[in-house]
Amino acid sequence: MRIEGSEVTTLITGVVVLFSALAASSNKGLLSDKIKEPSRSIKLTSTKEQFEHIEKLIVSANEEIKKHNDIVINYKIERSRLIQAIWKYIVEDEKVDIEQYENKIAGLDKGISNLKKDVADKRKAYTTLNNDIKELTKNVTSVQPTVDEINKTLQYYGFDNFEIVSSTSNDSHYQIKRENGALAESTLSEGEITFITFLYFLQLAKGSTDKETITEERILVIDDPISSLDSNVLFVVSTLIKTIIKNIKNDIGNIKQLLLLTHNVYFHKEVSFIDGRTKECNHTNYWILRKNNKISSIQSFNMKNPIQTSYELLWNEIKNKDCNSSVTIQNTMRRIIENYFKMLGGYKDDDLIQQFKSKEEQEIFRSLICWINDGSHSISDDLFIEAQNDIVDKYLKVFKDVFILTKHKGHYDMMMGIENSA
Repeated sequence: MRIEGSEVTTLITGVVVLFSALAASSNKGLLSDKIKEPSRSIKLTSTKEQFEHIEKLIVSANEEIKKHNDIVINYKIERSRLIQAIWKYIVEDEKVDIEQYENKIAGLDKGISNLKKDVADKRKAYTTLNNDIKELTKNVTSVQPTVDEINKTLQYYGFDNFEIVSSTSNDSHYQIKRENGALAESTLSEGEITFITFLYFLQLAKGSTDKETITEERILVIDDPISSLDSNVLFVVSTLIKTIIKNIKNDIGNIKQLLLLTHNVYFHKEVSFIDGRTKECNHTNYWILRKNNKISSIQSFNMKNPIQTSYELLWNEIKNKDCNSSVTIQNTMRRIIENYFKMLGGYKDDDLIQQFKSKEEQEIFRSLICWINDGSHSISDDLFIEAQNDIVDKYLKVFKDVFILTKHKGHYDMMMGIENSA
């Protein structure tokens, strides 16, 4: 709000008048006393100094009023000056922190600039390399590399009565020719046609007939590739597919995923085999697709292979003895001993009995042989069923001792799923 100088002057003037009246009244009293007592010395009150002091107050007040009014009149300019002054104070007070911040920002900006340059250089290099790949694949998309790879596979696996050759009438086609030069398209068996088609499919999956898509990533879907093939070719196909699976797991090549469907349990066992100990792989999942009353359903087994050999199933009976009937455990132990020791190892009953040192241990094992042979061909009557659980536990220990004494404990531990056993 603006202050008027006249208002202050009027106020001070009133004070001066009042002060003058008081001083005049005081001097008048002194003069009266002097008249009464002429010899008496008096000193009148001077108003000059007071008036000078009052004058200075008026001048000072007017100066302050002028400053205040200048601010009111020039409000926007003065407000801007105040803000600038405040910021100047802040800048000076926080100068060290601001300089550190500015240096950090400058470093980050420089880093971003370098990264942008690197990205631009990488994109340029990618474009150049991609153009080179497209130029080079003009020759790769021909049929000849595929012909050479298929013939190499055929010869490696013993198919030497025919070969693949480029077509004389069309460079993008091939023909099947016998050793005598005759074309074999009409004389091939169904299994041979299926196998050649599968080999061509694998080559096509690695490359392309179109130079623009030769480097694209792929997902393969293979549906029962061993239909109409004999048992020998089944191993060849499973080996080729396992090579693809291995490359996918190691991220080699442009095939990133494989969906394999089959009705053949034996082929499934071959192609899903990892090694003797490893049963699960975090890169592999299993499903079983069923169709009942025209309704399809799919069951997931995650990483656990639902298809097992009959020998593995026998060991599962031993591992899960508490969940299975004790009536069938005799036949299970008999079949394991016969398969592993007698059929594969060439052991006879007497050979196994002689592994036990003491006569008592030999008699116990002989009773095990008699017990499992009896239990595998008949069912115990009620008299024996009452004590069956105790008998099972005793003979399972003898069953384990057979593997330990014949130095096959590692096989026992593997089949029982025992890790790092002593």
